[in-house]
Amino acid sequence: VSISSTNPTLDKPLLFSSKMATCVDTSRAESTTQNCEIDRSKSDHHRYTYANYYRPSFSDHVSCAPICQNNHKSIHSRAVIEEIEEDDLWVKMIEEAKSDVEQEPILSSYYHNSILSHKSLENALAKHLALKLSSSSLNANTLSDLFLGVFVDDREIIRAVKEDLRAARERDPACISYVHCFLNFKGFLACQSHRIAHRLWSQGRKVLALMIQNRVSEVFAVDIHPGSRIGSGILLDHATGLVIGETAVIGDNVSILHNVTLGGTGKVSGDRHPKIGDGVLIGAGTCVLGNVKIGEGAKIGAGSVVLKEVPPRTTAVGNPARLIGGKENPIKLDKIPGLTMDHTSHITEWSDYVI
Repeated sequence: VSISSTNPTLDKPLLFSSKMATCVDTSRAESTTQNCEIDRSKSDHHRYTYANYYRPSFSDHVSCAPICQNNHKSIHSRAVIEEIEEDDLWVKMIEEAKSDVEQEPILSSYYHNSILSHKSLENALAKHLALKLSSSSLNANTLSDLFLGVFVDDREIIRAVKEDLRAARERDPACISYVHCFLNFKGFLACQSHRIAHRLWSQGRKVLALMIQNRVSEVFAVDIHPGSRIGSGILLDHATGLVIGETAVIGDNVSILHNVTLGGTGKVSGDRHPKIGDGVLIGAGTCVLGNVKIGEGAKIGAGSVVLKEVPPRTTAVGNPARLIGGKENPIKLDKIPGLTMDHTSHITEWSDYVI
């Protein structure tokens, strides 16, 4: 079933709340773990439900007694449920790591140090990022302790990390496992490094945050200012050459390809960078410049230069970018491009070019 333009969920206004200071929207609950081989040709109605982090209703897990009689028990039950669901992904990663070692014993030491010797995802991620970002003058153990402290202090970051892992596993056909993404996808690693840097930036530790940004740029060729705010369920595909400015805001379930710039126009100070809504897809080599809004569920074609606002669920392409279907009556997308990764829908309405 296609999502119509009258769907109240999709037609809500694009808002960018200051609550995103921890890089995640804390109102969203953790999604259930799915081992997904998804048919991308199907309608995205179920996808959009999943994108808003569907979980079984609370009443499925706790007593239906009046809330005044069951309030404390309900809160405790929900906390237990969420903890179990979060642990499921780590258990899956342990299973994947053991399977990989069985297939390639030569990697046993690497997998042991990176995955199998750790008791939790946050411990493993802190150590893995520290080893990646350390240098001769920047001790890996010091970084690992710093990163783990950030994860422990802000549990919402780990929730976002897990949504990012799921995003890569679902949307990228080249991703063969969660462990594959965790160990090797520099877009994922750069995004999690940014989450740490943003937390430090928000605490006023700007020198340290900027140092992490610099190391991420050197190691991963991804330059994300620690002041920018990024949601969860993010896929930075390939990621090489990605630049995100200080006042940029990125919503949830956004997919961005390589060589994308979310930058300023060069002549404005203050709030000067793009605001990207939920479910947006930004193609490779795109530049979005200035404090412009890209509406939720919109798509920006590869190589475009965007200088003006793009309405929700529309497609903009070209240099300068134009809306497919025209400004007055643009074609509306009935699927969420940030989830489907469909770069070419409605291309015949834009160009009759053929080879």
